[in-house]
Amino acid sequence: MHYLVTGGAGFIGSYLAEKLLDNGRRVTVIDNLSTGLYENIARLEDNASFRFIKDSVLHERLIEKLVRECDGVFHLASAVGVRLIMERPVETIENIFMGTASVLQAAARYRKRVLLTSTSEVYGKSDDVPFREDGDRLEGPTHKHRWAYAAAKALDEFLVLAHWKENRLPGIVVRLFNTVGPRQTAHYGMALPNFVSRAISGEDLLVYGDGQQSRCFCHVSDVVEALASLMECPAAKGAVVNVGSADEISVLALAERVIKRADSASKIRLIPYQEVYGEGFEDMRRRVPCLQKVSRLIGWRALRTIDDIIDDVIAGAGSAPAALLINAIL
Repeated sequence: MHYLVTGGAGFIGSYLAEKLLDNGRRVTVIDNLSTGLYENIARLEDNASFRFIKDSVLHERLIEKLVRECDGVFHLASAVGVRLIMERPVETIENIFMGTASVLQAAARYRKRVLLTSTSEVYGKSDDVPFREDGDRLEGPTHKHRWAYAAAKALDEFLVLAHWKENRLPGIVVRLFNTVGPRQTAHYGMALPNFVSRAISGEDLLVYGDGQQSRCFCHVSDVVEALASLMECPAAKGAVVNVGSADEISVLALAERVIKRADSASKIRLIPYQEVYGEGFEDMRRRVPCLQKVSRLIGWRALRTIDDIIDDVIAGAGSAPAALLINAIL
C-alpha cells in the first residue's frame, strides 16, 4: 500500500508518516512547510519507502498526479491553531476548503480512498456532552472569526460525505479532539507545549479566561494508531468518527499538573480573553467526545494518561526549536 499524506511535515502528519512506514506502507508526504517543519520528517528521507515533496495541496496538477500514484490519501493539510485563525481568517477559509476540494476532485477521478482529519471545533458551542457524531452542532455568528475554522472544516466534511453519497467515493471523516505530544509547537496557540516551555524556564503560565474550560487531551501516538486503522477499515467508509481521549481536565488543572510534573517554581496567571483576542471572543466550555463508534469500528481507545502525555512533552521539550516555543495562546 502506498499512501499520500498531505500536511505530513506537521505535528500529527509526521507521526502518521512514521506509523505508516512502521506498518510496512510506502508514504509520500506533501507539505508547503508554512506551519509544518522539515525537521519533523528529515530522518524519514533515509527510508526508501518515503518521499517528501515541498509544495501545496492547491497545486492541482501535482495533486492529481500524486493521488493517481497512491492507494489512499490522508488529508491533514489545514490551518493550525486559534491565533492563525483569528489573525488570518481569509487564508484559513480559502486554504482549508480549496485544498480539500482539490484533493477530493483528484480522488473522485481515480477512485482513491480519502481520510479527512476534521476537528471537534465543528461541534461549536453545543452543551450536549459527550459530543456524538450524529449530534446537532451549535456555531456562533459569522461576524466572530472564532467560528471561521469550524465552519470551513464542517464544509469539508459535507464535501467528503457528498462524494460518498453521490458516487460512493470511499471517504472517512475523523473528528480529532485535542491531540498533543512531543514535537508539537507552542507557536500556533497550543496550550500544553506552551505550559511546558514556560514551566521549564520558570516563567508564569498564562491561562485564559477563568481556566475552567475543559478539554480531553490525547497522545498523538494513540491518535495515529486510530487513523491508520480507520483508513483500512471497510466499515468506516462514509462515516464520521470521533477520535480522542475521554479523560476531561480543566485548563487550569492542566497548568497545575504541568508545574508539578516539571518540578517548576512557575506561577499561574489568569488573563482575560479580550486582552488576547479582543472583545467578543467566544470559547467552548467543554469538549468531550463520545467514543463508542471508534471502539465499535476498530476496537480503539486511548492508552496514555495525561501524566504520560505531560512527561513525554517535558522530555521532548529540549529538542524543539527555540523560536517555536514562544508567543503561545490557547
